[in-house]
Amino acid sequence: MPSKPSPQTLDQLVDRARRLASTGRRRLLGVTGAPAAGKSTLAGLLVTALPGVAELVPMDGFHLAEAELHRLGRHARKGAPDTFDAAGFVALLRRLRAGAETVYAPEFRREIEEPVAGAIPVPPSVPLVVVEGNYLLLPDRPWAEIPGLLDEVWYLDLDEAERLHRLTERHIAFGRDPAEAAARARGTDQRNAELISGTADRADLVVRIAPSTPA
Repeated sequence: MPSKPSPQTLDQLVDRARRLASTGRRRLLGVTGAPAAGKSTLAGLLVTALPGVAELVPMDGFHLAEAELHRLGRHARKGAPDTFDAAGFVALLRRLRAGAETVYAPEFRREIEEPVAGAIPVPPSVPLVVVEGNYLLLPDRPWAEIPGLLDEVWYLDLDEAERLHRLTERHIAFGRDPAEAAARARGTDQRNAELISGTADRADLVVRIAPSTPA
């Protein structure tokens, strides 16, 4: 699998996703990368460009609830692999891949910092599900089952300084003061980013969005 970024325009990526969706059966496309690399934006742009063809299912819907994170003593590390219901996510992907019924996926709501069950309907008529999340290529179980359930996985690469800047600004937008935001981006989030970046060579495509394309 490729480990070097391949500059792509949004149009090129949409065309590739469209071809994947036109094979005659339900396909799952994974979009992964480190925090603030632009995964959610790219996944959303793909789905917007393919109305009625693609639906977005983010991994973030499988965050453990705030109360459970506190009970487990993991709240300070929220976003690490063991702060998600990974087995539940794998089970959902199996149902999505089968494509035999309407599947209701959960959605993470930033305004309440909690997942909401049954928020994203995916009917069997949708040929392409875009699955977005940090840990689609981890080699540890149960995460290790995910690549076998996805038809392609794209790893989104971004200049590290720009990624850290975006991540810090995101934390500020969510209410942290600048010092706390910078510490979070370079602390817990950075450890997660390094774990994720080590999985890039397992991707089918390592993408660096061309400068003229929004990301």
